Amino acid sequence: MRIHCKIVAIILCFGVLLLLYHFVRNAADEPPLKQVAKENYVQTSSGLGNIVSVELAQKPRPVAQVSQKQPRLNRKSSKLPNRRGSNHANPRRLGEPKPPRKPVSEEWMHLAVVACGDRVDETLTMLKSALLFSIKKIKFHIFAEDSLKPQFEKGLNKWPHPFTLKFQYSIYSITFSVGNAQEWKKLFKPCAAQRLFLPVILKEVDSLLYVDTDVLFLRPMDDIWSFLKEFNTTQLAAMAPEHEIPKIGWYSRFARHPFYGKTGVNSGVMLMNLTRIRNTLFKNSMIPSGLAWEDLLHPLYQKYKNHITWGDQDLLNIIFHYNPECLYSFPCQWNYRPDHCMYGSNCPGAEEEGVSILHGNRGVYHDDKQPAFKAVYEAIHDYPFEDNLFQSMFYPLQTKFLETVNTLCGRIPQVFLKQVEKTMRKVYEQRVIVHLKHPPN
Repeated sequence: MRIHCKIVAIILCFGVLLLLYHFVRNAADEPPLKQVAKENYVQTSSGLGNIVSVELAQKPRPVAQVSQKQPRLNRKSSKLPNRRGSNHANPRRLGEPKPPRKPVSEEWMHLAVVACGDRVDETLTMLKSALLFSIKKIKFHIFAEDSLKPQFEKGLNKWPHPFTLKFQYSIYSITFSVGNAQEWKKLFKPCAAQRLFLPVILKEVDSLLYVDTDVLFLRPMDDIWSFLKEFNTTQLAAMAPEHEIPKIGWYSRFARHPFYGKTGVNSGVMLMNLTRIRNTLFKNSMIPSGLAWEDLLHPLYQKYKNHITWGDQDLLNIIFHYNPECLYSFPCQWNYRPDHCMYGSNCPGAEEEGVSILHGNRGVYHDDKQPAFKAVYEAIHDYPFEDNLFQSMFYPLQTKFLETVNTLCGRIPQVFLKQVEKTMRKVYEQRVIVHLKHPPN
């Protein structure tokens, strides 16, 4: 009886040993949860390890069921799928260099002008006004007679270094892709018709602001550039009305051809989506089907050349008369001319906000017919780069306006001074206050 009891005891002990052996083996195959959390924490970069370890400790990973037909993974290989399958991004190892950042494409604004004859100095003053107040960088597209190219290069290259970082420029010869070049060149003012061919010539440019040489920016060009985002799906250009009051407007009284809206539009400041212009077929009075921009210009001129007075501007009015859905009309303060004040103030937007873009047509910058316009031109022309804007431009401008209060347009000096003062304050804050808060290293 004692022998039987001893045999039973030995068998029980042997069974207990077998159970312990299987338990220890399983524990060795799968490491404890806290140990895995610790290993992941060590390999994470600063600031991420705590997040990983806390999540691992709070929510244990489910153990995948292994089929009997599949070989059992060893200890080392079982860790890799768990780490790669984690919801967290693979952390950068200590000592590894940071991956290079993708370069951010910088948005440039494009400004075009056409200059022939004695317009070099006036054109440089216009470009100067755009550059002084702009925020984004600008690419100047200057179309000029070949004899004027050295003068433009000399003038632009004299501008001081901090400002030369804000712009690039290209100078193009005067070219007309269709029709008689000499006939186009003499249309209205010398070379003015060149603007009609900008979509054809500047094929790599998506959008563009065209201005006449006698234009001055009194606020950042960025602000008028932002109108591009307000275009609907059919609009591809923007201009201001030729006049605000049809009874005294030129087109409504004298035009012998179709024109846009009730008063026509003025093309001295013209914002264009060139890509849309190139891809659009324009309705017209010559053939039932639409015509592409380049194919439309010469037949349109041939049909109306004996009926137009203002050259290329009249042709634009005819085009948008038949395609009104393609034009965005911006307020008169973006193309403020003597007509807005010489017959009484008739630009409500300028009275409320001040002039944004000044257009001194009829040569008023260079004679004494409108001293208010001439005062603004001379203030910007004479301003030395890098001088204090208020001391060297705004205060002298205020003084000059005291001499114009008895003139037709000088009676409302706040229209000319309100926006430019606001713009100068913004420029001052950017150049001075920002640099004081964040001094260069």
